[in-house]
Amino acid sequence: MFAQLGSIIASMMFFWAIFQQYFPYQLRNQIEKYSQKLATLIYPYIQITFHEFTGEQKLMRSEAYSSIENYLSTKASTQAKRLKGDIAKNNQSLVLSMDDHEEVSDEFNGVKLWWASGKNVSKPNSFSLHHNIDEKRYYKLTFHKVNRDLILGSYLSFVLKEGKAIKVKNRQRKLYTNSGSYWSHVVFEHPSTFETLAMDLEKKKMIIDDLITFSKAGEFYGRIGRAWKRGYLLYGPPGTGKSTMIAAMANLLGYDLYDLELTAVKDNTELRKLLIETSSKSIIVIEDIDCSLDLTGQRTKKKAKKDEEVERKSGVVMEEREGRMSQVTLSGLLNFIDGLWSACGGERLIVFTTNYVEKLDPALVRKGRMDKHIELSYCGFEAFKMLAKNYLNIESHYLFDTICELLEEVEITPADVAEHLMPKSSSGDVQVYLKSLIHALELAKEGAKVISVEDAKKL
Repeated sequence: MFAQLGSIIASMMFFWAIFQQYFPYQLRNQIEKYSQKLATLIYPYIQITFHEFTGEQKLMRSEAYSSIENYLSTKASTQAKRLKGDIAKNNQSLVLSMDDHEEVSDEFNGVKLWWASGKNVSKPNSFSLHHNIDEKRYYKLTFHKVNRDLILGSYLSFVLKEGKAIKVKNRQRKLYTNSGSYWSHVVFEHPSTFETLAMDLEKKKMIIDDLITFSKAGEFYGRIGRAWKRGYLLYGPPGTGKSTMIAAMANLLGYDLYDLELTAVKDNTELRKLLIETSSKSIIVIEDIDCSLDLTGQRTKKKAKKDEEVERKSGVVMEEREGRMSQVTLSGLLNFIDGLWSACGGERLIVFTTNYVEKLDPALVRKGRMDKHIELSYCGFEAFKMLAKNYLNIESHYLFDTICELLEEVEITPADVAEHLMPKSSSGDVQVYLKSLIHALELAKEGAKVISVEDAKKL
């Protein structure tokens, strides 16, 4: 039997070689075309191939391929016998995916289908000095043709959406900063969360609800015709936790952070380029915006021509232009926030921080640009209790009443309170730290009385 089978296969290969060698190309093409049509009529399944790289030069990694790879990671861990492992999310979690030439099954609305991973290997040119083997991976989806509309519509949309969500969950989030018109980054590992944030509980809940609502409102923003972005203005005295709040926002939503240094940006064109290069699911931060550029107060009026000519002759204007580090204007920044270019991408928060909100131009902080104005003020009793829990691991103490009374009379920032609660040794007594805080509050109270008396004398 094996001898007969081998003879048949050898005969088929012989005739195929003769066919390829001597039959005209047009005839071979027609025969292959109609043979494929015949096979399609007999074979009831449809196959879709998703290649790893796309574009004209095949140099760009396909987003569809990445989403499918992420989606199949859970299927692979339970079905595939050969897996590939990789480290993700701050080097603390393991992500598994199918190895090459593996197959797993899936089910969607009662319909069964199959995913297979493959790899095409191109042999290196024998005349080339480089012998790198070109590997092109792909995923192949197979399903019955009667389910064509369901798979091409609902199922593939579901796979891409789930794959993107898994990618966001497993990715290493990054903190970007700009050097001129280029971004550089490090891994974002700030531990701040809203659970450990020292602030009023009602205000904290309001901010959390607003952020979560924004992150799920993509369809809403599309329906009303607005770019999917939201502006936050954080203001208050130094040491009230504005930067900590931003880190907590990023950790809550799983967003990347872009810390934009305006003074390093040459002009409005460079600013626009930086905006285009930011990704979705990100927070763009400009800290201490009142100190970044000359954007405070009302827009200055142009000088009279006569005065300008005098200054130009004396070289004053030329020296100012040569010494100016950045030519970003208020108009350029406003376009950056809510102009046409701000709609490139989506799901982005733009956060400004300032110690002196009254100095900012009203056009910069109006609703629609900075949608949410959040004041981070001095430490109240609720914020103190959170700090005591974080630093001293206590939720109540007989000295809390005294501290509560003093906090109602004294203005002190959460940063100053935290400094007194910071353990100085491994065997520190909680009571010592609380009394240190009470002493500082009493001194601040006496200092405030002295200042008020001196002010009264001046009057």
